[in-house]
Amino acid sequence: MSNAPAEEIPAEEIDLTEANEVIDKYLTLPGNLMPVLQGIQEAYGFVPKPTIDLVAERLNVYPSQIYGVLTFYAQFHLKPRGRFIIRVCVGTACHVQGAERITETFFGRLGIGHAETTEDLRYTFEKVACLGACGMAPLAMVNDDTFGKMTVQKVDEIIETYNARPMK
Repeated sequence: MSNAPAEEIPAEEIDLTEANEVIDKYLTLPGNLMPVLQGIQEAYGFVPKPTIDLVAERLNVYPSQIYGVLTFYAQFHLKPRGRFIIRVCVGTACHVQGAERITETFFGRLGIGHAETTEDLRYTFEKVACLGACGMAPLAMVNDDTFGKMTVQKVDEIIETYNARPMK
């Protein structure tokens, strides 16, 4: 065991201006916690820790209650996510049409796995149970764009297309 002092981990530095604006918008609304958290996630792309403390203070709720909501609903994220969210369906129809091969190709090309984000915050990858278009299996989505009848070649085309797009 080392006697060296523990390294100080800097607190997450977030400009709380947008969070305060969201809270102001819903402050007098009964049942305002969900719309406040949704607004914060919309503004930041995730719900940063300092905003949780701010919401707790301004709405007079315990941080543990906020964490309960954030961890219960899949729509909320506590870590930064990529600009482009790639989802590959691994449901039955997509599975039998080769979704695993498509998933593994994305993993290899992006260098990330399920529920991971690239270091440059360009991509987040998710395997999902169903995207509701079984006739197009195997299926992938990037944000709101749908790509059916996926092939390994289409994976490369998709990545090339989204690499050319700006980050904002």
